Amino acid sequence: MKEALKKLLEEVARGDLSPSEALDRLADLPYVDLGFARIDHHRFVRKHFPEVIYGAGKTYEQLAEIIKHFLARKIPLLVTKVDSKEARSLTEHFTELKFFPLSRILAYEPAPRPKKGNIFIVAGGTSDLPVVEEAQVVADYLGNRVQVLCDVGVAGLHRLLPELPRLRKARVLIVVAGMEGALASIVAGLVDRPVIAVPTSIGYGAHFGGLAPLLAMLNSCAPGIGVVNIDNGFGAAYLASLINQINDLSE
Repeated sequence: MKEALKKLLEEVARGDLSPSEALDRLADLPYVDLGFARIDHHRFVRKHFPEVIYGAGKTYEQLAEIIKHFLARKIPLLVTKVDSKEARSLTEHFTELKFFPLSRILAYEPAPRPKKGNIFIVAGGTSDLPVVEEAQVVADYLGNRVQVLCDVGVAGLHRLLPELPRLRKARVLIVVAGMEGALASIVAGLVDRPVIAVPTSIGYGAHFGGLAPLLAMLNSCAPGIGVVNIDNGFGAAYLASLINQINDLSE
């Protein structure tokens, strides 16, 4: 989007395009009103990444209209938290879409993009994988090189320690854990990189649906940790991407 706007302005400056013609091209900016939703085309200009659609609660018809809008303009698209049944119907109708059933994400990318930096996602257990995959898919979509390390929770800390050389090469780490949420503190105490902690809703009764690990991560004694909300793999990936690409974004 940014490059397209720059090219448009250059064409006007050279006289290859009249102001009226440029205005016609900009008719969809800053947003398109679909009645039930307003698609934000300026999101990429302001935030460096296109708008991501939150799918939960939207009907099949609403999602189909939004998706049709993105695909017609060849704009990269992510739809998170999509109902699995709706997602499968949508992929049958829009064959360009890819569905990730574990994280319930629909994705569309008009063309592959080069990946930058190094985001490392560390998962406490296999039950955390839906949140891990959400973070992985979103981070990849935002143009980052992503690695994932699964099932290295504190119940078997010896599984994590041999991986430390790899973790220390990351620009930023996302640590996903449920139960008591101690993994983020341990990782942050062993690396000199920013750590984004993601508590998950995986755990037994006193876990309170993710509240226990959320509070544990917020109260970590290890410095360098930022915490997102319960099961918020998307939020963690977005923040990690900004950190990972900070030099590029400041140019």
